[in-house]
Amino acid sequence: MTDLITPELARSDEPADGQPYAYRRAELVEPDWTRLPGWKDVTAEEWRSVQWQRSHCVKNVKQLRDVMGDLLEERFYEDLTRDQAERATMSMLLPPQMLNTIVPQGAADYTEAFYADPVRRYMLPVFSDRRTDWPSHPHATRDSLHEHEMWATEGLTHRYPTKVLAEVLPTCPQYCGHCTRMDLVGNSTPVIDKLKFVAKPQTRLDDMLDYLRRTPGVRDVVVSGGDVANMPWPRLESFLMNLLEIENIRDIRLATKALMGMPQHWLSDDVRSGVARVAGVARDRGVMLAMHTHVNAAQSVTPLVAEASKAMLEAGLRDVRNQGVLMRGVNDSVHQLLDLCFALLDGANITPYYFYMCDMIPFSEHWRVSVKDAQHLQHGILGYLPGFATPRIVCDVPYVGKRWVHQLSEYDEVRGISYWKKNYRTGIEQQDPEALNRTYEYYDPIDTLPTEGQTWWNQHAGDRLAEAEQRAAASRAAAESQNLLEIN
Repeated sequence: MTDLITPELARSDEPADGQPYAYRRAELVEPDWTRLPGWKDVTAEEWRSVQWQRSHCVKNVKQLRDVMGDLLEERFYEDLTRDQAERATMSMLLPPQMLNTIVPQGAADYTEAFYADPVRRYMLPVFSDRRTDWPSHPHATRDSLHEHEMWATEGLTHRYPTKVLAEVLPTCPQYCGHCTRMDLVGNSTPVIDKLKFVAKPQTRLDDMLDYLRRTPGVRDVVVSGGDVANMPWPRLESFLMNLLEIENIRDIRLATKALMGMPQHWLSDDVRSGVARVAGVARDRGVMLAMHTHVNAAQSVTPLVAEASKAMLEAGLRDVRNQGVLMRGVNDSVHQLLDLCFALLDGANITPYYFYMCDMIPFSEHWRVSVKDAQHLQHGILGYLPGFATPRIVCDVPYVGKRWVHQLSEYDEVRGISYWKKNYRTGIEQQDPEALNRTYEYYDPIDTLPTEGQTWWNQHAGDRLAEAEQRAAASRAAAESQNLLEIN
């Protein structure tokens, strides 16, 4: 129990002072994990232990059954088993901290509440969640953002002129069902044979540093993966200290969902002291060091998450920010988004930063929203939050990058095709004279389209699907070719 606070959603039929959303404040509470049969004897000391959290992650249906027992009906376990065999692009990995936030207060009909829970919907997807008419968009690809094609060295994506993404490892403490890097991150599943890094881990890190030393136009490094919480701290600290020695690097962002999924990691004494050492050097050298986390539902913000965020800020990070993903059934209403933003801001000192539209990976259509709906959500959340903490809803357009959802050039709302332009060349377009004039396409979920648009896709999906498969094969071949170049 704590005196930290978070908003409580007002009922939509009881607006406060005539406003569409009523802001209220309520106490943050850590859900009682002993309500779950498998954890009825777990002590508070064990719960705060990162070693206990890691060793008790739920990795399969049997382990979930061991925790939940008869709270869930057999039909849920069967539904989950089928999804793991036929649809899941990510293997199951759910830390106790996250599982404990699903149906946090319990329910009379636990199975139905579990099915409806927003955290469950993206962390433990089941077969009945997925669409049967359009389980995947015809343009869905394994590496939907084509990051592998833009590797400057293995794992270092140079997509933006002044920024790079360093995928320092391919694992996480938790696996989200909607992961945009499902082509690389985590274990292979029955439907996805994952791409593997070829070079040795230290060689890859050294190659990244060498590239950044000889590329003075890069000033900003997102250190990600995977999740940096899975990298042994001494190795991560060494990499960060080496980054800080490169004069042109002025921004470093640590990407970790584990701040929410396993805050116990960031509360460990060795990690906190290590972050303080790195932050001290960054401060002395005028480099902005921040942390980006990934929270999608207000109920995920608990006292332990708030404590971990506070610890990172006290260690010297410039900021802790949230980059969520906009998903149907999770956070696709103005009330849900504002609840989350206020929970982050008031309860945990985490700045709402971005909400990405869910990317066009296989079997993600039940999560994705249309650009039109994203625009309405962006409009709906304006005016409630401070300007600096009003998140931008962005569409990560293939071969373009992040674009605010109102920045499209044209929009065919019937066929659900939006058209976008960009103002820079990615790492693979330096010699392309048309890169800045070309129009790039993004596609709404087909089931959200009017009848005319759905009919058009039913007539043309075969051709489009063949094109998409060819692009996916080319993307994977480019990544594998890059691996071979690095080896040789």
